[in-house]
Amino acid sequence: MSNSGSNQEASCTSSNVFMSNNNTTIISSNVIQSRRRIIRNYSLLWLDECVDRTDKDYENTLKQIQTITDNINVFKERDACIDFLTDSEENIRLFLMINDTISQQIMPLINDIPQLHGVYIFSDIEILDEEWTKKWQKIKSVHTSIDDLCQRLELGIKHLNQDSIAMSFITLDEMTSTDKLNQLEPTFMYTQIFKDILLDMEYDAQAMKQFTAYCRHHDCGSAKNIDEFEKKYDAETAIWWYTCPSFIYSMLNYALRSMEGETIINMGFFIRDLHQQLQKLQQEQIHLLHDKPFIVYRGQGLSKTDFEKLQKTQSGLISFNNFLSTSTEQYMPLGLASSASETADMVGILFKMLIDSRVESVPFASIKAISCFPGEDEILFSMHTIFRVGTIKQMQTNKQLYQVELQLTSDDDRQLRLLTDRIREEVVGDNGWERLGDLLLKIGQFNKADELYNVLLEHTSDEAEKAVYYNQLGHVKDGHGDYEKAIYYCQEGLAIREKTLPSNHPDLAYSYNNIGNVYNNMGEYSKALSYYEKALEILQKTLSLNHPDLAALYNNIGNVYNKMGDYSKALSYHNKCLEIRQEIFPSNHPGWTSLYNNIGYVFDNMGEYSEALSYYEKALEICQKTLPSNHPYFASLYNNIGNVYNNMGEYSKALSFCEKELEICQKTLPLNNPYFASLYNNIGYVFYNMGEYLKALSYYEQALEIRQKTPSSSHSYLATLYNNIGNVYNNMEKYSKSLSFCEQALKIRQETLPSSHPDLATSYSSIGNVYKNMGEYLKALSYYNRALDIFQCALSPTHPHIKNVKESIEIVKMKL
Repeated sequence: MSNSGSNQEASCTSSNVFMSNNNTTIISSNVIQSRRRIIRNYSLLWLDECVDRTDKDYENTLKQIQTITDNINVFKERDACIDFLTDSEENIRLFLMINDTISQQIMPLINDIPQLHGVYIFSDIEILDEEWTKKWQKIKSVHTSIDDLCQRLELGIKHLNQDSIAMSFITLDEMTSTDKLNQLEPTFMYTQIFKDILLDMEYDAQAMKQFTAYCRHHDCGSAKNIDEFEKKYDAETAIWWYTCPSFIYSMLNYALRSMEGETIINMGFFIRDLHQQLQKLQQEQIHLLHDKPFIVYRGQGLSKTDFEKLQKTQSGLISFNNFLSTSTEQYMPLGLASSASETADMVGILFKMLIDSRVESVPFASIKAISCFPGEDEILFSMHTIFRVGTIKQMQTNKQLYQVELQLTSDDDRQLRLLTDRIREEVVGDNGWERLGDLLLKIGQFNKADELYNVLLEHTSDEAEKAVYYNQLGHVKDGHGDYEKAIYYCQEGLAIREKTLPSNHPDLAYSYNNIGNVYNNMGEYSKALSYYEKALEILQKTLSLNHPDLAALYNNIGNVYNKMGDYSKALSYHNKCLEIRQEIFPSNHPGWTSLYNNIGYVFDNMGEYSEALSYYEKALEICQKTLPSNHPYFASLYNNIGNVYNNMGEYSKALSFCEKELEICQKTLPLNNPYFASLYNNIGYVFYNMGEYLKALSYYEQALEIRQKTPSSSHSYLATLYNNIGNVYNNMEKYSKSLSFCEQALKIRQETLPSSHPDLATSYSSIGNVYKNMGEYLKALSYYNRALDIFQCALSPTHPHIKNVKESIEIVKMKL
């Protein structure tokens, strides 16, 4: 039976400001796996339903393939292979070898899988009718010779590696405008910072052992290759290992492209060794260059989206955020570019790069003598090489093939120097390790930050440093949803500061603020407000009235008032934050993100959904320009935008944003993180509104299971879930169960919330709905009237909740 008004509740998220001997895998069972994490940009799959591992032909073929790549997955069942394809991460590209006997049956099932890059068919006999292969764009080639197949496969992998190098584009306008520095692509900013930090750090022999242990744990390469690397690697062989067909090259380039912080840190020693070996070679080769400019070439494909960015970047800068391979000869790069131009949605690019040998802004050198492939005349540049973009011209009419002229930037490029200095201000710390920790927190790499700060804590006896590390660990645990540990670490840091600092020191205020943030996330709003007010008392006395830290605190206080249901006070504090930030922040500063999100959250609670959506979208736009795409903050925004669309009745859009949120959470959070409970609750809310009550109940029960296993889980979140489950049972006509859950929710809210809080009214309304459906109209009317009294005091007269309750009252009165 349907209700006249829905009392389902979404969980919005607000923003607090804290200060075998090979790697070949035989897969024969059809087991559904969680999304696979592959720490490289590609993987090779071989599907053969008749494969016999003891057969010599199999062994010979496998050895031949292993000269190309050491990451091979062999499948005996097509279902297992398809599961692997669909469960792999979306930014991984997969090459598939199959036998012609099953190719026609499997292609309709796999051709549209985004992760599938190309299919290579092996046939024992010449295929006379190849017309059917032209129907499927993913089929790259058909071969009767395994030698030919391996050659095409090797070329395909080379093309992919060339095309997948990370680039950033900085227009002239972005460089010259201070206001637009924060619009720079996140990969440009963070690879610059990572490079500075990693090259500044010292590494010992343990670093390499930690790296190989990491590789074994994540199956990054074959056991044989990892063992060989561990035994034979030294700093003088970095270039050789980078150029040989092992796991190192693809692993490093994938990590730099996708900003995999953990992998980059584990490879820090290798990045430094590779950079320093290039520096050394550059000095040795100076006499060969005769101080004359020279030309190198690079051929690759660009997506049409990236090509459009490149066209807008003329006279601006382009940064290659990986180590950059180029050639002194044009022939091979032109072939790569021409081949890329024939791929759908790609543009072939021949970069013609003018290099002044006197420029020392980045190390580069000929590696012909020490490369794994000494026959190739390759010039290798260190990571984050920056060029000025010159002329862009089409090379052939009616073909997507372009030549782009670039010029290596110099150290005395004033615009670039100002830009770099601004980026380096993004992270703080007294040494490389502290700066690295701050960077990890900024890009949402909480696990690695946790590990780093624990090591720093163990190795210091300085009380001030301990206080900093405890505070940062509190931030990490808060990000993980482990609120009890977050409080513990923050309190440890506070205790040190209370002993060692005067009572009005700003650092004490920062500790109070951070403890307030944790209590806010726990749903203990009175405690949160108490700590925020302690922080405010200090900062108002010690900082200027327009200080950014004061603005951040106003934002946090507004956030907690919003959760307490006092929307006018919430907007008042958010406006104080707004006034300060308008004075000191450019329009696209990351600091606007949390404020826009929180203001949107207030309007969301007030039922002004269009206004809420406007603020959420402003926050999302800034996030897209300042954060890596897998940052947990995106999940928070997708959550809130999904909730608004749900409230507006646009359920397909709501589910779409929930799916985006889930994808990020699965990559960045442990599965028992309480954030998943909020996410499952919101997905359940959408299905409830769609009338799919069994699906809604399933998601609510998953959320409840997580909340009940979380020791520090907020009572307010439990109340929300109990109420939502009660509403589902009401619509399923299971009224006794419904009443039980709704009354549990009401009991919690009566014990934890002020009597005027809108959530209490929501509970009264839900119970009223149950009694109405049971035919007990007097009881229903009593609960509806209580709900209406609170809603009319707390919400605007036009809020949908008021309209819904009034309609319910009229229906009940007609029944009496």
